[in-house]
Amino acid sequence: MIMHNPPHPGEVIRELCLEPLGLSVTEAAKALGVTRKTLSAILNGRAGISPEMAIRLSIAFDTSAESWLNQQTQYDLWKAEQHRKDLQVKRLVSV
Repeated sequence: MIMHNPPHPGEVIRELCLEPLGLSVTEAAKALGVTRKTLSAILNGRAGISPEMAIRLSIAFDTSAESWLNQQTQYDLWKAEQHRKDLQVKRLVSV
């Protein structure tokens, strides 16, 4: 089932992971082993969660990599569904 307007995973990271721990973007990026620019792009919704980032997040926050990838997939699918009517696709069905 597709969630209605799910948040970008970056919002989740910021609100549920970084803010409660009082972590800055710089501190979190260092802990995750990525650049501040990379983490900032995710937090601001300009980049998505890759499988490698999902693993990094799972290690850092004691979560599952699958949960991060599922959030990204739900977000991406919801965004794509917003343009369903614009797609020029012919239905292919057998009779």
